[in-house]
Amino acid sequence: MANKKLAIIATKGTLDWAYPPFILSSTAAALGYDVRIFFTFYGLQLLKKDLSLQVSPLGNPGMPMPLGMDKWFPVLGTAIPGMQSMMTMMMKQKIKAKGVASIEELRSLCIEADVKLIGCQMTVDLFDFKRSDLLDNIELGGAAMFLEFAGESDICLFI
Repeated sequence: MANKKLAIIATKGTLDWAYPPFILSSTAAALGYDVRIFFTFYGLQLLKKDLSLQVSPLGNPGMPMPLGMDKWFPVLGTAIPGMQSMMTMMMKQKIKAKGVASIEELRSLCIEADVKLIGCQMTVDLFDFKRSDLLDNIELGGAAMFLEFAGESDICLFI
């Protein structure tokens, strides 16, 4: 019997949105799935060699706020200069304190587990990415290449 296949399309490039594709992919690979992630638009940020991911609390009303701020601090307040950096620092501290793997660690785990990381060539061209800015062990390809795999996958997720 052939391995099950998982296809993920990663479209977000923030710290909080980086976790789902890498956690799901590394878990599926550990369970024997053939896994490919297609990183397009802002998701391509996750394939950079040097990550500087931030959390964007603006427009994310589901984000738990520290110190009960969600009760008295409107979401609009997160647009105040410096709030994004503060929220990112707080999120990174929480991740470390809870023993959650970093994005770099999860990404390495995926690579070790033979998860195929595919950067969208159109996005590379659109945003003038340099190939040298991206991880060495990834593929670049177009939507048609990824859709061939996704069309045969058992699970296809858009994140």
